[in-house]
Amino acid sequence: MFTPSDFATTDLDWLDRLMARDAFVTLATTGADGLPQVSLLPVVYRRDGEAIVIEGHWARPNPQAGHAGPALMLVHGPHAYVSPGWYPDKDSAGRVPTWNYAAAELRGELEPVTERAALMDMLDALSAVNEAGVGGDWRLDRDDARQTRLLAGIIGFRFRPRQVQIKLKLSQNHPDANQVSVIDALEASGAPASHDLAQWMRQVRQPPAPGG
Repeated sequence: MFTPSDFATTDLDWLDRLMARDAFVTLATTGADGLPQVSLLPVVYRRDGEAIVIEGHWARPNPQAGHAGPALMLVHGPHAYVSPGWYPDKDSAGRVPTWNYAAAELRGELEPVTERAALMDMLDALSAVNEAGVGGDWRLDRDDARQTRLLAGIIGFRFRPRQVQIKLKLSQNHPDANQVSVIDALEASGAPASHDLAQWMRQVRQPPAPGG
């Protein structure tokens, strides 16, 4: 992922925020034929210091299912179009349109998981996180054969990143007045995605104090 220095950060707190916002990732590998394979997947993310583990599963018929070895994972954040008309210096600086966004690229190793107990643990973790997000309380019933027989239809994975690249393209390369004007315009647009991006722009301008 092309990341100019203005937009790069090594602070893994931003990866935490990206995953907390939307843990639905793009997972890319190379197939036996040398061609790319791509899946869109919900995942469970855990981090202990620099150590990161991401777990999920494929449907067994997915050609990518069971892949072991190198993989690339893209984590998607908020994004929106930025009009040059929003910049106070649009005329004097000859501004042009752009797109603001936050994202992360993770490179590492995939390990397939097929053990029944491990798959159930993964499904428990995935449902717990997402049920909490919608106010639900569904859990996998390990004693219900109707549910557990579906385990035969999936293959789990663990992904351990060895390289993390985080990109926050949030107008940091612009004068302060331009940044503030873009935030105001995004918030005024009424679009949820634009409002979300505006909040991230505020956060990158005023990061929380350590421990805050």
